Amino acid sequence: MPARPLIRARSLSLATAANTRASKVKLHGLARPVVAAAAALPIPAGAPYLCRGYRVTPKVLASSSSSSTTTTTSSSSSGSNSDSTSHASSPSGTSSGWSSGGVLAIAAAAGISGWGLSSVVSPKHKSSTKSRTNIYEDRRNDDDDRTDQRRHDGLPHVADDDAEIGFASRAEMQEAISDIVWELGNQKDIISTDPEDLLAHGYSSWSSVNPDELPVAVAYPQNTEQVATIVRVCHRHRVPVIPYSGGTSLEGNFSAPYGGISIDFAFMNNIIQVNKADMDVVVQPSVGWQDLNAELAKLGTGLFFPVDPGPTAKIGGMIGTNCSGTNAVRYGTMKDWVINLTVVLSDGQIIKTRRRPRKSSAGYNLNSLFVGSEGTLGIVTEATLKLAVVPQETSVAVVNFPSIRHAASAAASVMQAAIPVQCLEIMDEVQMRVVNLSGFTAPRVWVEKPTLFFKFAGTKAGVQEQVEMVQKITAANKGGNFEFAKDEKEQKLLWSARKESLWSMLALRKEGDDVWSTDVAVPFSRLADIIEVSKKEMDELGLFASILGHIGDGNFHESIMYNKQDESERAKVEACVKNMVRLAIEMEGTCTGEHGVGWGKKESLLWEVGSETVGVMAAIKRSLDPRWILNPGKIMDVPWEKQKGHVDA
Repeated sequence: MPARPLIRARSLSLATAANTRASKVKLHGLARPVVAAAAALPIPAGAPYLCRGYRVTPKVLASSSSSSTTTTTSSSSSGSNSDSTSHASSPSGTSSGWSSGGVLAIAAAAGISGWGLSSVVSPKHKSSTKSRTNIYEDRRNDDDDRTDQRRHDGLPHVADDDAEIGFASRAEMQEAISDIVWELGNQKDIISTDPEDLLAHGYSSWSSVNPDELPVAVAYPQNTEQVATIVRVCHRHRVPVIPYSGGTSLEGNFSAPYGGISIDFAFMNNIIQVNKADMDVVVQPSVGWQDLNAELAKLGTGLFFPVDPGPTAKIGGMIGTNCSGTNAVRYGTMKDWVINLTVVLSDGQIIKTRRRPRKSSAGYNLNSLFVGSEGTLGIVTEATLKLAVVPQETSVAVVNFPSIRHAASAAASVMQAAIPVQCLEIMDEVQMRVVNLSGFTAPRVWVEKPTLFFKFAGTKAGVQEQVEMVQKITAANKGGNFEFAKDEKEQKLLWSARKESLWSMLALRKEGDDVWSTDVAVPFSRLADIIEVSKKEMDELGLFASILGHIGDGNFHESIMYNKQDESERAKVEACVKNMVRLAIEMEGTCTGEHGVGWGKKESLLWEVGSETVGVMAAIKRSLDPRWILNPGKIMDVPWEKQKGHVDA
């Protein structure tokens, strides 16, 4: 397969470039006098300068070629502590030093300021008869040149070709696939183009929105280095890259609106190391949180990972969306449990965000940059996570109320009394009826009223005290029968309605029906207001919808059943969801508490934070991913194409 020629030069010898005809380098504007003058300057060999985005490296005139060296340091967080359990090895890369150059020395020599090399174009590859190996070596050398330049300032190299718009064509994407297979040693199982695989990685029945496009291939790497190779090739060819772990996202987060390659971490599912004494664990992105907790229990660590979203969620996606779950009211969200990350950047560079202590004030907090970025800034291939001690005692209680407002008032009183409940959940009367209709908790039949679900954790005496305090508060807010579990069996029974809530709704679907699930969050004092308004609007539109959520932190979910074949009914759902999002933002809330922005809530993000703030996000994106290949179209539109027809949910 012929090589796709590289069309931009990344470095230029000033002395050599002065003779443009001999070097076959084309210079535009005032570049010629700038280069000619600068070539005569007594500049030390190897000193880097920047001019309008180009790194120009002066060399001695006698030099006929240059070499670049890339140094990558592998680091391991493992130690000799007897409490550390190593499950697998996974090297992580860190980049070497950061420095920068200046444009003034070049500009001053030509008597101008800040204007010079406007474009540098290298000759195209002349030979079409090169062997595959030679083409491969040329590309690797080009990549090494870029890597050398990048490591001077710590960022992917940016030049005019990075400002060119558009992604690779389908034919070019196929060429990238061939290059990936070649660079990974012709491993047969590393790439799949099976239509069923492509559909599974581009369409989700969970998601409220699904773009029409599918990925052109699915890659199945086994380690960080393979991920870096895949990303580096995709960067070279301008091929979109979409990370995929559990596939449970709800806002089109892993969709492939521009084609590209989906990276499925199915084979990167190792618990690499458990550090019992330090209460942390090192994992790969395809480890499920439930599997992690099962392994920690099996090892007898007395520790657990407390972030608990949907049961099939995996660490990679949990980091990408900064997810939470029922435990969030006590344990917080994903960002609170990440110690460090190994990340592959858009050009294949591997970085580690920080070391392993629980606190650090060294430099920027890069964890916060990547957690919640939905794979748009870098691809997480390894994470070190904090662990918590398994509580000595747990229990569950359930109580119903005459209205949502009474239930919300009781929940607010519990929070204001600083009672350290582990979970505080709400389900409205419709959701309680859905659970009864599904039969999933039979023979138990629930009172079909707004209901609060509590989990308590701590010492035996502490749990007893929490239960007594909560019981008094709920009674003061017209709570009904307060059911308190006396043993583990009763705990499972009382919590079963909350556990089966989503599945109960899905079980009631008829042929052609779908469920639109979305979330918002508001200050918890406003939760009753937004729920009441949303429920009234859904009733007026004749929509069958239920509400449940994490009332302790003001986050709730709306599940709306509708006929997906009926365009008018879907339009009603879209209008209802948009109104709910707008109302949440008016109440100083957010368009999403834990699902992420993805493809579906980009417009909502603009409503929430404004174009200036989204502009800052875009600037960060551009600095780390100048070709915009990492999960493009998520969180914000690609800069050269305002997408039409996507639904904002």
